[in-house]
Amino acid sequence: MLGNVASESVRDDESGVAPDVVQLAKVVAKLRAENERLEHLASTAAVLERAKGVLMARSGCSAPAAYQELTRRASSGGRTLMEECWRALGGMGRDHAVTEAAGDVPEEDPARGHGSVFDSARYVRRTVPGPRGPETTGAAVLRELGEGLAGVTDAQELAGRLLDHLAGPPAEADAVMLFVRNADGTLELGGHAGVGATLAAQWRHVPPVAGIAALDVIRSGEAIWLEDLEQDGGRHHLPADAPHRWPTRAWLPVVTDGTTTAALGVLRTVDAPFGPDVRGLLEEAAGLCAGSLRACGAPPRQSADRTARLVQPVLDALPGAAVLLTPMRSATGEVEDFRIDAAAPRSVDVAGRRGHQLVGLRVLECYPTLAGTPAWQGYLDTLRTGRPYACAPCPYEEVAPGVRRISTFSVRATRLGDALVVTWTCHDGARRQRELLGDVQRLGNLGWADWNLVTDTITWSQQVYAILDRDPARGPMTLEELPRHLLPEDLPAFGRAIRGLLGAGTPVDHPFRITTRSGVRHLRVVAEAVLDAQDEPVEVHGFVQDITAQRLAELALMETQQAVLAQRTVLQAERTVAARLQQALLPLPGQSLNLADLRVDVAYLPSHDDLNVGGDWYSALELPDGSVLFAIGDVAGHGIGAVAAMAQLRFTAKGMVFTGSELTDALRRLNALLLHAPEGNHTTATMVLGRYDPTARRLAWAQAGHLPPLLVRRGTAEFLTPPGGVLLGAVAEPSYGRAECRLEPGDHLLLYTDGLVERPRELLDEGLARLAGAARSELGGPGPGSLDALLARLLPKEQRDDVCLLDMHLPRRPAAPPPPV
Repeated sequence: MLGNVASESVRDDESGVAPDVVQLAKVVAKLRAENERLEHLASTAAVLERAKGVLMARSGCSAPAAYQELTRRASSGGRTLMEECWRALGGMGRDHAVTEAAGDVPEEDPARGHGSVFDSARYVRRTVPGPRGPETTGAAVLRELGEGLAGVTDAQELAGRLLDHLAGPPAEADAVMLFVRNADGTLELGGHAGVGATLAAQWRHVPPVAGIAALDVIRSGEAIWLEDLEQDGGRHHLPADAPHRWPTRAWLPVVTDGTTTAALGVLRTVDAPFGPDVRGLLEEAAGLCAGSLRACGAPPRQSADRTARLVQPVLDALPGAAVLLTPMRSATGEVEDFRIDAAAPRSVDVAGRRGHQLVGLRVLECYPTLAGTPAWQGYLDTLRTGRPYACAPCPYEEVAPGVRRISTFSVRATRLGDALVVTWTCHDGARRQRELLGDVQRLGNLGWADWNLVTDTITWSQQVYAILDRDPARGPMTLEELPRHLLPEDLPAFGRAIRGLLGAGTPVDHPFRITTRSGVRHLRVVAEAVLDAQDEPVEVHGFVQDITAQRLAELALMETQQAVLAQRTVLQAERTVAARLQQALLPLPGQSLNLADLRVDVAYLPSHDDLNVGGDWYSALELPDGSVLFAIGDVAGHGIGAVAAMAQLRFTAKGMVFTGSELTDALRRLNALLLHAPEGNHTTATMVLGRYDPTARRLAWAQAGHLPPLLVRRGTAEFLTPPGGVLLGAVAEPSYGRAECRLEPGDHLLLYTDGLVERPRELLDEGLARLAGAARSELGGPGPGSLDALLARLLPKEQRDDVCLLDMHLPRRPAAPPPPV
């Protein structure tokens, strides 16, 4: 009787029900649920027994064999056992042979009865199917329908159950009519749902005339699908009061024992043909109806109460929730309870029962916490005095599981003879909307405001008070008071926006700042004006939003961006200076160098990083004694500091070797130079230092933590075995070794820095192997080879480090000219 509503759980005292009544109501609800469960199991067990009896009578098999046959049919047909039972009761599938082999069919366990058949299915207290989505399948609908038909007592209830299960997807039925054939060939409307009392009365008795779809279905045994109003109107009679109410209708035969005894009509407001899946579903549903109709008997149940019969057609026309309550009196004449004898189709109680499903229920059995409440007392007073009763919205507490605990409703009751007509309205939907609106305002940190310009009335939501840090007891802030709280620099723009809103009705979306007790806040106002017939503003409504956090984040981001831009400018300037210094200290030759009997090619490629200049360097110089000095190195770090260290190492190394220092002595002194650098300028570096004697074609070399030179000779590429030596600037007393290598005509000796071979997430050996393979291909042939082709094969698209490459090539001797003839 109470509306189907949604509400938050509250304390017991909010419902106004005494705790002892609540506890007693919980016990009653639990017992009622158990009783309904047992009734459901009894109904399903009875259906199974009747179906077994049909098979036993037809085939002469035993009860266990009949049960096994029903199970086999259900499994092979993809149906539930209950669906198969209804099909058997309707005479469907009689051609299936029932075979029984002695000892092959297990006897049923008397102790278990039929519990094993139904224990696997979850018992649902509500017989109404739950909400369905568009993906709901016909098989799922048939499973629910098979369970829902258990306990049906007459054709009228059968029609109601059919509409309950066929109303949603995929059938989308809006009304159901069930016609039963009489012995004289006429049709009787055995049951109906969704068509209304008036139309049902018009079609209660149908004579055997032509053009009646239900009669044609019974005569032919074939389904009729009416999907075109213009064509169908010429062949079949349509309801005179609403010819376009149901654009599509299906009439299906209900076959019992091979004879069509009834016709099932499914009426839809959907103006679309019945798809193959929907047709199959409706045909199967008609098959289930046959067994149920046979079990309960075709004649419709007639209410014994005259008042209920008269009131029900009136309730059918009502758009809201209404029921007829008949008092149940004790032997002394006192009202012990009320019984629902009629219900409007749109009546929904807290458990989700609808319309005709409420008929026959007792109020206190279904809603025990209603006892002793003002509403219950109002029912009794209205029944006694005849004065109508009405109550303001009040909470109702439900104790049954699976139903929301607290619901809010208002109720009205009027006496009708010795009964009550009760209507009610649920308010939980509106309250939930208010709660959601409050959540949106709180989460979005905004609040709505309304200003009636005619009455000069201002209304704020609670969140506006929180945003403006204002005590709600002081009421909304007036327009005259607001400027005193704005920052002075924001007043001119804010004033122009308000004048445009009140003068021309121009919508406003304007940020401003306001001073509050907790400091300055950044706000945003969005408002529009409501105009009268003369286009004059009469009301302003909008919202105020606190955007302080967002604005502070924007300011912090702007400051960070400015700092990054300034830093980038500094780095760019430093790079420019470092690049110019590098170019001045490390000039690159425009062509190959001829030093002694060697041809020397140099390549230097800076990284793709625009902000960093590396410390890679080289040196190639012919000494006064005819030997050639070679050096290549890499200073750790980037920028001006790395360029300065590179200049120190380059010029110092050349000076020491030029003045006659041994290679190892030069490295030790360079190491000391880096170790004794001024504080804050300490760095480390790697280096290869060599001296080539063209007379003996011998290269003497030493290294400090650098990658080994690569020798390319006669199509092979091998790395020279490096002598001992740690990187410069690492230890105070390092040890450096010396090695020699003799060059042959056609040889290439490559000195390089790590940017040529190192890659992210790659082992150094992989990069060295890649260099050896490329050098063998590009420089191992008979020609001089090309550094450009070599670099093209080795350098990645995103070069992250500087690359310096030095190629010392000893050309082959030209062939001697032929002697003169």
